Amino acid sequence: MAESTHDCLIEIGTEELPLSALQNLARDFAGLVEKQLREQQFAIATTRVFATPRRLAVLFGGLPLAQAEQQVEKRGPALAAAFAADGQPTRAAQGFASSCGVAVDELERRETDKGAWLYYTTTRAGRQLVELLPEIVGDALARLPAPKRMRWGDRREEFVRPVRWLLAMIDDRVVDMNHFGMTAGRLTRGHRFHAPGEIEIARAADYEQVLLADGLVIADFARRRDTVRTLVEQSAARLGGQARLDPALLDEVTALVEYPVAVCGEFDAGFLDLPAEVLVTTMQDNQKYFALFDESGALMPHFIAIANIDSRRPEVVASGNERVIRPRFADAEFFFAQDRKRGLDEMRTRLDAVVFQEKLGSLGDKASRIVRLAKYIAAQTGADQDLVRRAAELCKADLMSDMVGEFPKLQGIIGRYYAARQNEDPAVCEAIEQHYWPRHQGDDLPRGGIAQAIALADRLDTLIGIFGIGQKPGGDKDPFALRRAALGVLRIMVEGELGLDLFDLCRAAADGYTRQHDCTAAVDEVIEFVFDRQRAYYQEQGIGFDVVDSVACSRPGVLFDCDRRIRAVLAFQTHEAAAALAAANKRIHNILKKQPLPEGEIDPEMLREEAESRLYTELEGLRAGVAERFAAGDYLEGLEELARLRPAVDEFFDQVMVMVDEQELRNNRLALLAHLMHSFREVADFSRIQS
Repeated sequence: MAESTHDCLIEIGTEELPLSALQNLARDFAGLVEKQLREQQFAIATTRVFATPRRLAVLFGGLPLAQAEQQVEKRGPALAAAFAADGQPTRAAQGFASSCGVAVDELERRETDKGAWLYYTTTRAGRQLVELLPEIVGDALARLPAPKRMRWGDRREEFVRPVRWLLAMIDDRVVDMNHFGMTAGRLTRGHRFHAPGEIEIARAADYEQVLLADGLVIADFARRRDTVRTLVEQSAARLGGQARLDPALLDEVTALVEYPVAVCGEFDAGFLDLPAEVLVTTMQDNQKYFALFDESGALMPHFIAIANIDSRRPEVVASGNERVIRPRFADAEFFFAQDRKRGLDEMRTRLDAVVFQEKLGSLGDKASRIVRLAKYIAAQTGADQDLVRRAAELCKADLMSDMVGEFPKLQGIIGRYYAARQNEDPAVCEAIEQHYWPRHQGDDLPRGGIAQAIALADRLDTLIGIFGIGQKPGGDKDPFALRRAALGVLRIMVEGELGLDLFDLCRAAADGYTRQHDCTAAVDEVIEFVFDRQRAYYQEQGIGFDVVDSVACSRPGVLFDCDRRIRAVLAFQTHEAAAALAAANKRIHNILKKQPLPEGEIDPEMLREEAESRLYTELEGLRAGVAERFAAGDYLEGLEELARLRPAVDEFFDQVMVMVDEQELRNNRLALLAHLMHSFREVADFSRIQS
């Protein structure tokens, strides 16, 4: 008969938890408890994690009440040492038996491959779940990675927020445990306003349903998030619009409420003269409201707020939200008007008074370096140099605007609006905004040569400068976001299909620092840093490190060409000859690394064996065509041509001895292998690819 299984519920009730950390806190707490339960040999069928502003909870299903019985086995002294000549037990045997709590004649005599020994075996009952759980929960709470911990009252225990109640149950029984000066019970608490009293949980499995029915709390974060989404979509449809359901905003709002209720509000349509991004940022970032858009994508003078209370007078709640948003929009309107009086050119001059980095000069100095480097890049890509110069001159100007001072996230976006209002070329306006792209992983890339040139110049200038003064990132510290900058350079050059040389651009960026700091030595460090980011970039695409390293080991400067080689190697791996040729390359590599490479060409007259003559003839016959394909960037086709050598390569290694005593013959054969390996290395070092 199968052993019955049970449910285990743990809940930590608190004051309002930090919304940005709520999901991680719940996941980590549940994960730590689950990990220790499994380590203690408790099987777990299901794990449900719950998180609201006032609670972290986890419900484990399908647990046994106790660990399985454990077989205990101890080896004692060898029989030769355990018994005297007359067969009586020695002190060694008696001591071992005593330590096991049995008589000597209860011990087992066992023959092993290392001789005969005394053994003690017994079965130990498993520990009870109710016995282990307090220790496991306490350890999880102590190890929980959390934001700043705090103390409350006169207690010494710390937690991310004051703990107000503790619940711990197995099925319908309370687990005896004490943490934070409280004894666990079966009582939880409902919604702070609608059901503030204590609620009894009769059985652990009923937790979620009882909390919703009696406490008006949707405990499951994902379910509550879906409820928020549905409420917003329904409200938007009633208003004739569509809501912008930003995932981060959905998470934040879900972390703020236990029982979501939608509230619709409106604002003066006159504010729509402001850039839409300003209004949306104010609504989303400051107020956690959802903005609405009409069918054409234009912002509507409405918003949707999610309240944590189901008011009998929702119009009062809506009015309160409208009163809060109005002065924020009015401030933005004032900033917008003040900025328009100055214009971007005046703002550009004010950059000279703001320090970029103490050793690297002002933001004005940085802008000048961006102009210089962007023009250098544009000369190679064919972008309009006059437009590149103008966009680069203005790209940082909006940092001096009142609007960006109030809304830092809108840098570049505000610059685009201001540039358009002073009738700059549309390409210049777009480049001012897009040179910040990509802002984060997976973000859009700058479009067009002008924006690409400025985006690359900005990032390379920062990388070279900060590395040049010895402040490269370490551990979690990266105040200048250099990792993101390096990944941006990589993505722009690869996904933008730019035939630019990273080495050349880094040297050009270093040349721009001659007045502020000598950054020449940083060039190699920055290049290595970019190649380090390359590994993660391809790993996220499911491309193995060995494939990337086979190409990147030679540090090809044109990252787009490097990408084409990586993808050719990846595709070539499916070829039937790929594994054998990779193995052959490894064999050649191992042979050649132990020998000085022979100088000179292969001497056909010294090819004595039929197999080496065949390999030489076929290699020479393919060389010109393969070189032509490689020169055109058709790497996969070139590799497929080289794959035709497989039979000749196999035959060579089967029939030809390379390391013969005759030096000239040996060198000739080594030269043949070197030529073969170099043919493949025009694309990649196949000896680095794991079979």
